[in-house]
Amino acid sequence: MIPRYARKEMVDIWEPATKFKIWYEIEAHACDAQAALGVIPKANAEAVWKAKDVEFDVARIDEIEAVTKHDVIAFLTHLAEHIGSEDARFVHQGMTSSDVLDTTLNIQLVRTADILLADMDRVLAALKKRALEHKDTVRIGRSHGIHAEPTTMGLTFARFYAEMDRNRARLANAREEVATGAISGAVGTFANIDPSVEEHVCAQLGLKPEPISTQVIPRDRHAMFFATLGVIASSIENVAIEIRHMQRTEVLEAEEFFSKGQKGSSAMPHKRNPVLTENLTGLARLVRMCVVPAMENVALWHERDISHSSVERGIGPDATITLDFALNRLAGVVENLVIYPENMLRNMNKFKGLVMSQRVLLALTQAGVSREDAYRLVQRNAMKVWEQGADFKEELLKDAEVTAALSPTEIEEKFDLGYHTKHVDTIFKRVFGA
Repeated sequence: MIPRYARKEMVDIWEPATKFKIWYEIEAHACDAQAALGVIPKANAEAVWKAKDVEFDVARIDEIEAVTKHDVIAFLTHLAEHIGSEDARFVHQGMTSSDVLDTTLNIQLVRTADILLADMDRVLAALKKRALEHKDTVRIGRSHGIHAEPTTMGLTFARFYAEMDRNRARLANAREEVATGAISGAVGTFANIDPSVEEHVCAQLGLKPEPISTQVIPRDRHAMFFATLGVIASSIENVAIEIRHMQRTEVLEAEEFFSKGQKGSSAMPHKRNPVLTENLTGLARLVRMCVVPAMENVALWHERDISHSSVERGIGPDATITLDFALNRLAGVVENLVIYPENMLRNMNKFKGLVMSQRVLLALTQAGVSREDAYRLVQRNAMKVWEQGADFKEELLKDAEVTAALSPTEIEEKFDLGYHTKHVDTIFKRVFGA
């Protein structure tokens, strides 16, 4: 991923030096287990740990791989350069490359998940804070982009909180599902390595043994992981789209914080654009782009092919690094979002009471008017607001058919904003608890 959209903590997980360190730990722990079984001499297993503090030379490994055309063999050759060929004789005993590669990938994904879960906690905290802050800040709800009925800004934030909370649970489950390791040898039969070696290595590295592997760990686990990242990315875009709409000049109910010295346009000095949330929309596309390849990786030939390998070298870093950046950017946007309650009220009143049409419709039906007639009466007065800029309540009060069913006091009562917010506390308890 390009540095512009990357944070160091996540990038470090995918650095070659980190990968080789994990490879080394897998091999060393496997040697310990093999020695405990008496398969290899204990002294040889202990000698492997002489490289515990070694910084593996990535350039040297690449140099060896240029000749061997095999990354794991290149690493093992370099390891032997550190601990000596005699002591390295039993390293990788009974193992196959995928034992190292797949177990390492899952360790990396688990580590990325831990960072992403912390990122989501920051987003959730920001959404909850703004939801509580604006629990009773009334704004117009929209369907199809058109004014519908009143809601509150707090409910908007609470809705996004609930969605992100579900996503956090999904990610925790995906982390659990991908936290497996396999040290089962060629085609996964344990023919040349005892299953207890796998159990020992996994225990040392915080993984569960894969119940049944072929020569690779089943890729449905990874498909689920990347699919979850894609859903989280879509939820990020969901929040971003709402903020982008609110920042439109004609709406201006909220806007991204505009810092001192910031410039919005190279040509128009007046501009304050929603650049961060537009960026989040784009980053969400990049994360989702990784989902279909992960799904296609599930189907491999027989016990193993490597069609998944090149894909995962790309989507592993790209999806996790991008999502990590996006979650932190989203948290910052929400934390610093500038909100304009006065503009919310101004927008809601733009069509002079029109958003109360359903209350009047229901009142007419309760007063004995058929639903068809009630709809006709309300709509004909509503259209005067749309087309002539009339006041909805005044038009109702002048309509003899309406006033035949409803008194002026009853009509007036239908324009009480509090009616629409009376269950906000109930919703908040459902979302945030007592």
